[in-house]
Amino acid sequence: MYPNIWFWILFNAGVICALAIDLFAARKRARTRSVKEAAVWTGVWLLLSLGFNAVIWHSMGQTKGLEFLTGYLVEYSLSVDNIFVFVLIFSYFQVPETYQHRVLFWGILSALILRGFMIGVAGALIETFHWVVYPLGAFLLFTGLKTTIVRKPGAISSNPLIKLLRNLLPVSDGYDGGRFVTRQNRRLLLTPLAMALIMIEVTDVIFALDSIPAIFGITRDPFIVYTSNVCALLGLRSLYFLLAGVVHKFVYLKPALAVILCFVGIKIVLTDICPIPTAVSLGIIGLILLSAIGLSLLLRPSETSLGKPAPKPRQPAQPVANTR
Repeated sequence: MYPNIWFWILFNAGVICALAIDLFAARKRARTRSVKEAAVWTGVWLLLSLGFNAVIWHSMGQTKGLEFLTGYLVEYSLSVDNIFVFVLIFSYFQVPETYQHRVLFWGILSALILRGFMIGVAGALIETFHWVVYPLGAFLLFTGLKTTIVRKPGAISSNPLIKLLRNLLPVSDGYDGGRFVTRQNRRLLLTPLAMALIMIEVTDVIFALDSIPAIFGITRDPFIVYTSNVCALLGLRSLYFLLAGVVHKFVYLKPALAVILCFVGIKIVLTDICPIPTAVSLGIIGLILLSAIGLSLLLRPSETSLGKPAPKPRQPAQPVANTR
């Protein structure tokens, strides 16, 4: 069964309330978030998502409950890949830890809006043109294979978007507290914090091209696709602060995510020939993730592995004087 409009209204109202509480707490706490605090908040977001999963299971049935749980697991695991890139971005721009939560909050908020739009468009296309699922499946399979072969990410410093933005937009050489825009010599300038936010936004768009088709490979219900995406994104900020310092140690996680993308791509391609039950998909995805985490903890890679932390820039940005 598809949910009525009240499911959509109540869910989005809950999301707005959660974001308002999170923003209020962040403003009251202008300091670095500890690992313990991040672990607590990660647990809170996880329990809220599982609680919502229980509501779906009770009100919409076991099938929808399994679809949400599988979609949430896929999206949550793929969000770990975002963290790898977030670490590189914050390291390159040398964003102070005190302001990282501000960048992630506004980045995730805009990502929720953007993904809602992308899910709506993708759902309409699949509903109108069923054959669209086959190119989506082939795209996921190609992305997974490409990720497996090309493991080393490109350097942030050589990113053409950064060069383009610096040429088109006035950017200051340093920070002005937690502001995205500063005034210097009567000119409005973007701060490096704004540049980091833009890069976070672009990163999310790129990852959404993988994650949204992957969720549609699990279910065609737009409500399940949307809510599983949103629940995973809401916990991404706390997950970043929990894993940012140790994510480089999970060197087998990125190959595991590539395998998951390949599996979901195959599942989409075979959907009309030999459909794979959702419970089986959940078991396979869970086994892949547990195996990757276990191997990362048991086997100690050398410093030349793909999990090596990114080097920091040579010259840190200096604060600019506020002349307003």
